[in-house]
Amino acid sequence: MRPIRLTCSAILAFALCWVGARRSGPLPPLGPLLDPANGAVGAARAARIPPRMKGIVPGLAGAVTITYDDRAVPHVVAGSPEDAYRALGWVVARDRLFQLELQTRAAAGTLSELNPQLLRLDTVARRIGLGWAAERKFALLKEGGPERRSLDAYADGVNAYVAQMQPWELPIEYRLLGRLPMRWEPKHTMYLLSRMNQTLSFQVPEYSVVLAGALVGRAAAEQLYAAEAPIQEPIQPNGQKATRFDLRKLPPPGAPDTAILSAAGTVALAASAVGGATAGDPEWREASNNWAVSPRRTKHGYAILSGDPHLDLSLPSIWYEAHLTVKGELDAYGFTFAGTPSIVLGFNRDVAWSATNTGADVLDLYRETVDDGRHPTKYKLDGAWVPLEVHEEVYRGPGGRRLQLDTLYFTHRGPMRSLRGAWVSMRWTALDTTNAAASIAVFQRAQRATSVATLMTAMEGYVAPAQNFIMADRAGSIGIRSTGRYPIRPGNGSGIEVRDGSTRASDWTGYWPLDQYPQSVNPAQGFLASANQQPIDPKVNKRYLGASWPAPFRAMRINQRLRADSAWTPDAIRRMQVDSGSARADLFVPEFLGAAERLAKGGHGAPELTHAAALLAEWSRSYTPGDKRAVLFESAMEFLSRGVWDELIPADSLSPLRPPVPGAMALARLMRDPASPWWDDKRTPGVVESRDDMLAAALVGALNDLTKKYGDENGEAWQWGRRGPIEINHLLRLAPFGEHGVQARSGPETIAPRAANGTHSSSERLLVETGPELHAWTTYPGGQSGNPFSRYYKNRVPQWASGGLDSALFGAVPPNRTIATLTLVPAGSR
Repeated sequence: MRPIRLTCSAILAFALCWVGARRSGPLPPLGPLLDPANGAVGAARAARIPPRMKGIVPGLAGAVTITYDDRAVPHVVAGSPEDAYRALGWVVARDRLFQLELQTRAAAGTLSELNPQLLRLDTVARRIGLGWAAERKFALLKEGGPERRSLDAYADGVNAYVAQMQPWELPIEYRLLGRLPMRWEPKHTMYLLSRMNQTLSFQVPEYSVVLAGALVGRAAAEQLYAAEAPIQEPIQPNGQKATRFDLRKLPPPGAPDTAILSAAGTVALAASAVGGATAGDPEWREASNNWAVSPRRTKHGYAILSGDPHLDLSLPSIWYEAHLTVKGELDAYGFTFAGTPSIVLGFNRDVAWSATNTGADVLDLYRETVDDGRHPTKYKLDGAWVPLEVHEEVYRGPGGRRLQLDTLYFTHRGPMRSLRGAWVSMRWTALDTTNAAASIAVFQRAQRATSVATLMTAMEGYVAPAQNFIMADRAGSIGIRSTGRYPIRPGNGSGIEVRDGSTRASDWTGYWPLDQYPQSVNPAQGFLASANQQPIDPKVNKRYLGASWPAPFRAMRINQRLRADSAWTPDAIRRMQVDSGSARADLFVPEFLGAAERLAKGGHGAPELTHAAALLAEWSRSYTPGDKRAVLFESAMEFLSRGVWDELIPADSLSPLRPPVPGAMALARLMRDPASPWWDDKRTPGVVESRDDMLAAALVGALNDLTKKYGDENGEAWQWGRRGPIEINHLLRLAPFGEHGVQARSGPETIAPRAANGTHSSSERLLVETGPELHAWTTYPGGQSGNPFSRYYKNRVPQWASGGLDSALFGAVPPNRTIATLTLVPAGSR
């Protein structure tokens, strides 16, 4: 009885913690939660996977067998692809039911029905058209077509599980919220894809340029957030054997540009109105890594692929691992999103693939002219008044209580919104309905690809969000292509401006042809890599693809290591996946140390500067949990950034017209110009600072600040693991269900990354060695189950944190690796 008593005690403690953590809103009744049969104790009971299970799924053409291996990965063996997708829907619902609903509601804008405090997120989702686009795309799927059949089949599986679920199997989140699961509809997969587009491609680079231009002039602003990255390590190889630096001097800050001041206000207000879109952190746009090594650079003579997408970390994870088999048609293993009837990233017997985010500029803003500034019904287009599409939206809270009314407007381009009289619409590839089936079809075709060439063909119709798909096959070919739909804009083709919406001449004129996408197959260098850097060197192709690119520090480190070895093994690649060395530190640490040395030689040094420089010089430039110097570098970089960009702070520090802080590449350009006026801090009248002055002040300021906060520089409080841990939050931010303070070798812009206060990092790792017999290894920071009481809820976190991988069982699961078997049969079967 002891284990049961412990479980009950843990549940009661959790319930009390949860109630104590609630700040507002209705509390769930604790009676049902603590019901010994069907309450939270039931959730603990449901955490166990019975060794033998059986279910009935309407629509199945024949029996389906699912074998769970000892990592809780379901291996589905079905007689048809649709039956495999029905089984996938069932097993995902069993493990991730609440996640399925939550992410659908996030796109539909109905989270407030669970908690009214989430109303703002709902208004954003609806105003940017996530559900609007999902509904339109789903309506265009051909009834009875392969894409629609797969969505219908997946929904059959999800709903069959829910219908046969026992009361005690209801996920704990529903018990806490006092709700039952909603019915899963086939269109909900399209909602999930809309949500992924919001995460990966909802960026507005003109936001940065226009807002900065209003403060320092357009010329300076366009260089601070440049369309051409001054540090080039492109995805499509440029023929060079090292990083190309083009660190020209930055134009000095100019006078505020009154001509675009009103435009700046329009952009800021419009971005807020349509959903808070910004350029994002220039150093972190849902960053990811992938690379492939050709056989001639590997020890065993087989191509190796590494995939490592970096996303928001959560429990349960965004990914679910599965294996789908249909004799003669399908044999694919890898990672799927909960809600998607396919393997999204993974491998089959012949080819492996992964992806990183491209970060292309695929969203534009347009100033619109309307017939009524308060309640428009028409907008002007080429001299004529065109009717607006108008939707009246009702936002509801728990129990159906009406929280808010909203009116949404749509032009032929997309959603239109007003704030303080400025009407702005947006065009975004994520909302395009042309080739609506492609977002489903490409991954289902990828599962059947037999080579890099056929996989490239399978991905041709892919639209959004643009991704850098990398691949490797058994024949030894490797390839990469930045695939998506890239708009061709009128005029100079730039996307860094707000266009006149009153004329069709401002509209996109088409999309890039496929042969002009950044891409490479079997390059002479023998490897390919992407890490969200600018995909193609502007010296090779100057065509506008985006702006304010993240610095290519991860790409620099990856390529530096790949160039240095020609006998790669899977284990060496595994270790490289968690490399914590920093190309960013390699660039900036010498600048801090050089400034301290020059000032000392010139008689302007100080004891505290000498001490700070000596501490920084001790650093290995690697982010390990026990390191005590990484925190000094990070703090110094923060102090430096705050001191340099004072010109970008509006007179009203609370103004919405404040642009994002420029990224590290702008700082790197400044380093080449020691007397640039950007170095002078205008907040210190009577003093004109130089580069070395600001570097020294940042380093000393960082040391003093850290000493004040954490004491002696050799104390444990300075350890990077304490200052920069990984945080994996539960989907509802319930602290007892998260994993906090995870120690890992990771840092800003390292191959193994840490960003956004530790909540963004590697969301899964995939390693595949192709050849006559394919071998693969996987992990992710979580577990297969969404039940916090399951041993498979977060069992992979320690392995992930240490850089370990597990072998993927790609084939029949042996008895000694089998933990359960599930048989699904058609309705009416015995």
